[in-house]
Amino acid sequence: MALNWAIAIGINQYNNLQPLNYAKLDALAMRDWFEKEAQFDRVFLFTEDSQSIPAFPASIPTQPTYGNLRRFLRANFEKPLLTSGDNFWFFFAGHGRREAERDYLMLVDSDPGDVEHTAIPVDFVTQRLRRSGADNVVLFLDACRDERNRLGEGIGCEHQGVVTFYSCSPHQTSYEIEQLQHGSFTQALLEGLRITGSGNCATVERLERYLQWRVPTINQQYRKIQQNPYATAEPAAKLHLILLPDYATLHDIATMKLDAYQAEVEGNWELARQLWIRVNVVARGSDMQVIQALLRIAQRQGQFSKSPEHITLIPEPVTLPTEDRSVASQSALTQQTELQDFRFDVVTVDISGRIVKREKGQAQYFTEDLGNGITLEMVAIPGGEFIMGSPESEGYDYEKPQHEVTLQPLFMGKYPVTQTQWQAVVELPKINRELKPNPSNFKGDNRPVEQVSWNDTLEFCARLSSYTRREYRLPSEAEWEYAARAGTTTPFHFGKTITTELANYDGNNTYALAPEGIYREQTTEVGNFPPNAFGLYDMHGNVWEWCGDRWHDSYKGAPVDGSAWVDKSNDHQARLLRGGSWYNDPEGCRSANRYNSDPDNWNNSIGFRVCISRKFINKESA
Repeated sequence: MALNWAIAIGINQYNNLQPLNYAKLDALAMRDWFEKEAQFDRVFLFTEDSQSIPAFPASIPTQPTYGNLRRFLRANFEKPLLTSGDNFWFFFAGHGRREAERDYLMLVDSDPGDVEHTAIPVDFVTQRLRRSGADNVVLFLDACRDERNRLGEGIGCEHQGVVTFYSCSPHQTSYEIEQLQHGSFTQALLEGLRITGSGNCATVERLERYLQWRVPTINQQYRKIQQNPYATAEPAAKLHLILLPDYATLHDIATMKLDAYQAEVEGNWELARQLWIRVNVVARGSDMQVIQALLRIAQRQGQFSKSPEHITLIPEPVTLPTEDRSVASQSALTQQTELQDFRFDVVTVDISGRIVKREKGQAQYFTEDLGNGITLEMVAIPGGEFIMGSPESEGYDYEKPQHEVTLQPLFMGKYPVTQTQWQAVVELPKINRELKPNPSNFKGDNRPVEQVSWNDTLEFCARLSSYTRREYRLPSEAEWEYAARAGTTTPFHFGKTITTELANYDGNNTYALAPEGIYREQTTEVGNFPPNAFGLYDMHGNVWEWCGDRWHDSYKGAPVDGSAWVDKSNDHQARLLRGGSWYNDPEGCRSANRYNSDPDNWNNSIGFRVCISRKFINKESA
């Protein structure tokens, strides 16, 4: 079983420095998180009035003086008490100084005129904690907090072999927020550690990204000068370290495996061993690749040559309870999302394609900023029930039987993903696979991106999710049809037929009594045609849109909760396509029509749009 230890230090009252107001509360809050939420095995608290640590032959004082803390670190970690896979977290809230190219933590009795002999060097802390035997040592340094008396550069240099989170850049100050009774860094840190769901901060990389956004936001809100936290890791693979195993995703595990493989390739056997053990912790001892890898590494190091039984695996991760978490624990970004209204015309046609009704529609949406003036508009789709599939008088056997589906509210892209949006997301860091920056055959910034495979769209969603801290994904087939129908039961959301004045498809072919129209033989810019009653554009024609489901030959046994149908017992590897395209006749553009293709296939009639569950947006809009 993996052990998890922590030290939390908070100092308000200094003998020789200006006092702080909330450093002790910061340490107490972190102590509570370690003990009550993360359920760490041992937590050592150091404040002005903290209780002594029981020990034999004498208890250990915990007032954070130079002598007490140095003696505790030196005497208690001379011999390893932890092992591979164990974790040691260190939190410090107080003053920090930089002297003679070394970073120091200022203790109660530290003398600013003699820092080298009265303060604790950060590298001494890291050295002692690494001697504990834990592979994963993580430091959180909320230092340089006295805005009135800024001396030296504070905390801000990299330390070998550990992950260190700094509350501010070397030439900045860390601020306390009176209204929060915390430092802005500690407030953001606690928020980040408590985020559940897809926007969680389970890895070093995601926690750093969250802090880099959240801390400046807090400072701006409370009229403080900008403060930019950051993290360092040596080696760089530690940036992918999984801090909170219960919240880790399959992608997080896959990334650590790649780091472990890379360490093997480079011959860094000790790092590779540490990473594989961490994978095993997160996978709860169920990953056979770990056993194979540790056997490989041990053989390379000459430890044994027979069986993997000699390998000690660490099967248990840090336990983080998920109960009693509410929307208030979601990312602050999602809590503050502003919904805007937009209005549009909704048209209805008769069986001949003539517009017989034109009504005013209204919907809400939010805008995702992709940088450089590029945005993604996500429209609010209400939850509800609908009859999925085509009736006996319409369509094909694979569109049947009709069945009732109940869906939760969600947000869906107002348009198919455009080429400009694709290019913006492609520039984000790779998650699993490379993407072509401009794959489309029919070029145009505001045209839908095409010639993208199902696997390409998953990479797009992964990069977008990582960037925004929201769980973007492909819609399920049920979500797509529900959104396309927008409350209608006719073959098209326009009515019983469709015309090329309303959508982009092969107008040489007709449906019902509608006349022939234009065959454009290419995509058109998104938003050229009237939307449906939900405010979604191009749901009929232009490009096929990938969905998250595997193909099934009928709806027998289909989910009725709106989820993607992905059971692996199904022999089909093909994925779902919906909506028809510029190339198809109107029959293929119906709301109920389904098509499929191999997940690696692409052509100039296939694109996609993204969606996101409402639970990842603010509470008021849910």
